[in-house]
Amino acid sequence: MNPIRILVADDHTLFRSGLRALFGSVPDTEVAGEAADGEEAVAKTAELRPDVVLMDIQMPGINGIEATRRIAESIPGVGVVVVTMFKDDDSVFAAMRAGARGYVLKGADQDEILRVIRAVAGGEALFGKEIAERLMTFFSATQKADPAVAFPELTAREREVLDLIARGLGNAEISTRLYLSPKTVRNHISNIFTKLQVADRAQAIVRAREAGLGRDAGR
Repeated sequence: MNPIRILVADDHTLFRSGLRALFGSVPDTEVAGEAADGEEAVAKTAELRPDVVLMDIQMPGINGIEATRRIAESIPGVGVVVVTMFKDDDSVFAAMRAGARGYVLKGADQDEILRVIRAVAGGEALFGKEIAERLMTFFSATQKADPAVAFPELTAREREVLDLIARGLGNAEISTRLYLSPKTVRNHISNIFTKLQVADRAQAIVRAREAGLGRDAGR
C-alpha cells in the first residue's frame, strides 16, 4: 500500500518539523511538502496533489479557512484536516463550511491525529474527540429558529426540503414524505445548494442545523 502523502501547512517551523518527524516514523504516512502560509498551501496542493492537507487556521496572507475553501473548490480530491488551537464553534463550523473533512486540536495526541488523517485519506470525514463532543452538544441543543427568517432566499418548499435533509432523510424518503417526484426533489436540492452557496449535503446540513432546522424529530 502506498503511504498517505501529507502536506503540512503551518507558519510555525517547529510545529512543521514535529509533524515531519511524526509522519516519517509511521510506515503508512509521509510528508509530501510544507507550506508556511495560506497562499503557499493552495499553490503546493495544486502542484503536489497530496492525499491530505493539514491546515492551520491562523497564518499570514489568506487564512486557513480561505485556503481550505480554495482547495475544496479547485482540487476536491484532496482532503483537508484543520489542525489548530481554536476550538470555538465559529471556527469549527467555518472550517466545515469551507470544506474541511477533519478538525483536530493541536493538543491532540499522535494516535488521534493519525486516526483522523487515515479516515480522511480514505474518503471519510472525522473530527477529533473534543471537537466531536462540541458538535454533539451543539446539535442536541434545543434552540429553535424561524427558517423563513434564517433563509429568506429559499421558498417555503425549499425550506421544507432543507429541514428534512437536516433530519438525515435521503431523497427517496423526502419524495415520499412530501409527495414529490424524485426529479422534483433533486431540483429543489440543487436550488438549495445554489442559493445557500454550499457544495454538498454535509455543508447544507451544517447550515440548516446552525439555523435550528432538523431538530424536531417527532414531526
